[in-house]
Amino acid sequence: MSVRSAADLRGILPRPEDGERALLGIVGAPGAGKSTVAAAVAALDPATHALVPMDGFHLADQALTGLGLLDRKGAPETFDAHGYAALLARLRGRPDHTVYAPAFERDLEQPLANALPVPPSSTLLVTEGNYLLLERPGWQDARDLLDEVWFIDVDPEVRRRRLVARHILFGKTPAAAEEWVRCVDEPNGALVAATRDRADRVLDASEWRLT
Repeated sequence: MSVRSAADLRGILPRPEDGERALLGIVGAPGAGKSTVAAAVAALDPATHALVPMDGFHLADQALTGLGLLDRKGAPETFDAHGYAALLARLRGRPDHTVYAPAFERDLEQPLANALPVPPSSTLLVTEGNYLLLERPGWQDARDLLDEVWFIDVDPEVRRRRLVARHILFGKTPAAAEEWVRCVDEPNGALVAATRDRADRVLDASEWRLT
């Protein structure tokens, strides 16, 4: 399905049962635009839609250094997948109080605790990330809690250009950005692409527009 804006998606959003909360996952390789799509879906109805990205469960650099994984930041093992699944389970229950979820601060390149409020009035929770369809411990638990998962598809070269530009924007030199994309982002992207067939829907967002 080709989509250009969140308006194209209104008719296919999962509908919660009375008194319940629906959970929608949006997945794609690094640079596919899943964050943009997820934020736009959440903005369709801010009173009842909430956004909780997977990126809030990045392990902090201190933890990654201790594990010897700092140079693989962004790979599946550099996230707290079990913590992510536990939060989704808590949100799935739609408690009668606001739940605060973590975010990821790109200026710091670090997770930020308790940054995203999810009030009881939210009946559709949108979550996005690379590994929602990965069949590994923690990630599979998270997938089992989602009503639907959509895979965002775009041209690989478009993705690569976006990634290089993003890394430069947040402080890497052009050469370092190219190297990071080649050594880290693209292998992770291949891992994500291999999960494409497990999605409930595949959305071609090559012509996505923000207006």
